[in-house]
Amino acid sequence: MVREKRTSMLCPNCGKLISTSEPRCPYCGTARPGSWWKSNLWTRGFRDPDQLIRTIIYVNVGMYVISLLLNPRGTGLTLNPFGFLSPDRQSLFVLGATGTIPIKALHRWWTLVSANYLHGGILHILFNMYALKQLGGFVLREYGPYRAFVIYTVGGIFGFWVSYVAGVRVTIGASAAVCSLIGASLYYGKSRGGAYGQAIYRQIGAWTVGLFLFGLLVSGINNWAHGGGILAGLGLGFLLKYQERKRENFFHKALAGACAVVTIVVLVWAVGSSVYDRFLS
Repeated sequence: MVREKRTSMLCPNCGKLISTSEPRCPYCGTARPGSWWKSNLWTRGFRDPDQLIRTIIYVNVGMYVISLLLNPRGTGLTLNPFGFLSPDRQSLFVLGATGTIPIKALHRWWTLVSANYLHGGILHILFNMYALKQLGGFVLREYGPYRAFVIYTVGGIFGFWVSYVAGVRVTIGASAAVCSLIGASLYYGKSRGGAYGQAIYRQIGAWTVGLFLFGLLVSGINNWAHGGGILAGLGLGFLLKYQERKRENFFHKALAGACAVVTIVVLVWAVGSSVYDRFLS
């Protein structure tokens, strides 16, 4: 049986049908769209925006369950809703809690990534995952999945870096990354303008004010990470642009791929080293 050579393909950037021999996509200008590393390496895994949100939630839930299982006897089973099903502090620390103690004393800079996937209790993770689902869908739609993931990842890292500089000793949670989505949404609403943009800006602005007041009234909230995340989202929204101003291109996909690789490597290291220290050493 003779297999015919494929002569057409979908551009990995814009999705238009083009010839495999095209040196540059005639629709979006992507150079060498037929290269295997462009058509395969960074274009899979981000094509379903809903699946991307679900994957991030699954990873957060998975890390939360692992933090509980590392030391089941230390799990909080009190009637206090804020402390119910709270992982042992040592488990959170070895899994990658960040702050001045992990970074300055132990030089664990990788915790700026891992802390975004750790939570201190059932209400903590439920609140953050609900906010992620609400905001993530909007940012994915207006910025595209690749830019949205970059904003989420880099914004979370920057937020925790700000809290480290501010002297926060130990901290965890996805709220810094979620706040970067808030910042990107604020930038979109203000930049786009019009009735739709103004409505988005007012709605997200109300979220921001509510978050600020919540941080003032409730102890233990890392307002530095929240503020840093919002600033990062504003800056990344400006630098990366949104769909109406600039379509996603290979640069955005490469950034998202790099963020995914770094996140996977850090979380695998965090879980592997924690399990080894807890059960095998």
